[in-house]
Amino acid sequence: MSIPQSGGGPIERHEQLAEYLADGCKPRDQWRIGTEHEKFGYCTETLKPLPYEGDRSILAMLSGLRDRFGWAPVEEAGRLIGLEKDGANISLEPGGQLELSGAPLQTIHETCDEVNNHLAQVKEIADEIGVGFIGLGAAPHWTHDEMPLMPKGRYKLMDGYMQKVGALGTQMMRRTCTVQVNLDFSSEADMVKKLRVALALQPVATALFANSPFLEGKLNGHKSWRARIWRDLDADRTGMLPFVFEDGFGFEAWVEYALDVPMYFVYREGQYINALGQSFRDFLKGELPALPGEKPTLSDWADHLTTIFPEARIKKFIEMRGADGGPWRRLCALPAFWVGLLYDDSALDAAWDLVKGWDAETRDALRVEASIHGLQAEAGGVSMHELARQSVEIANAGLRARACAGAGGLVPDETHFLNALKESIETGKVPADELIERYDGLWSGDVTQVFGEFSY
Repeated sequence: MSIPQSGGGPIERHEQLAEYLADGCKPRDQWRIGTEHEKFGYCTETLKPLPYEGDRSILAMLSGLRDRFGWAPVEEAGRLIGLEKDGANISLEPGGQLELSGAPLQTIHETCDEVNNHLAQVKEIADEIGVGFIGLGAAPHWTHDEMPLMPKGRYKLMDGYMQKVGALGTQMMRRTCTVQVNLDFSSEADMVKKLRVALALQPVATALFANSPFLEGKLNGHKSWRARIWRDLDADRTGMLPFVFEDGFGFEAWVEYALDVPMYFVYREGQYINALGQSFRDFLKGELPALPGEKPTLSDWADHLTTIFPEARIKKFIEMRGADGGPWRRLCALPAFWVGLLYDDSALDAAWDLVKGWDAETRDALRVEASIHGLQAEAGGVSMHELARQSVEIANAGLRARACAGAGGLVPDETHFLNALKESIETGKVPADELIERYDGLWSGDVTQVFGEFSY
């Protein structure tokens, strides 16, 4: 979840809303890669999730990272709720999931170095206090009541609202983890093409990274329960956004969509003011019930954009949101997949050719089937396994064309970061398949065995 946005002055013209998005346009040599990943923390002795406070807790982890590795504290109402350093930040998801929002970097090599360094720091502190961390798309056996709600004003508001608008919203908040990547665009036309490809192929990422077959200690019938949750969370702010594929789509069309998404809050002087279900359109007119007579700033607009949760979304960049959290190798594979598809013109053209003939029903059906069946999904005459094979081949070609060398020039490009996905294409198995096989075999139905075998 995002931290409060800042730096935006008063909104005096409607056009500023689209201009805010357009300000994200960058020339190719300024395109960057920002990777985010979440993981569950737990007490190694009890296998219970971490509370906010205590000897084995989120606060102990944040304090240890701050004191040993020079991270600057981020506080809310006097509580340590995050860390910042060198353009990156560590933040908390509602159920205590620890998230690294990485700095904007030039290559996958740098991104993977950042991930490796972060996880090494986390492990050093965690080992000392009897804590472990694991990458899964959904909590394997913890119930809702076992997952603590972190002390952030934004989450307190969202938690109550989620219980009213969808059946599974509170599961998303407390019991899911994801890995995401944020990528740039050069122009409105470039944004449109990239967003369309990102939305259409998001089910491929869901299938390849599916890693959440358990719920409350049992198989749940889905390879990505996290993706299933997002389908029954809040119809006003989730989904595959068919309007993005309509003629004339651009920044202004996104503005109109975002204005119709009900608000969560307004952030003022360190406090989250309840604006649940209220209208940003009314806010623009000074008629917001939560703040009568007050008009919004661009910071308020930026905050509102962070409360929209489709499978891919735009702010001043495009954010890919379809993948489960998972094993260490796949944390680097996710940005490699999308950079390969979107940051080379020939690869982007080839990716668009794959999906441009689909209708909205096919795109949505692929989303549903990917969450259930992973690479074995089929919808609208499309085989997910074959689609994934073609997508990874295009991403591989895109990374080869980028020719971004690593290891002091010894590694010629970034294609090896796709190896985990190539193995899945070859075998037809994704992480969820491996977990299901172990559950049915070696683990004899004991989900807690996952911690010993798959923790970082």
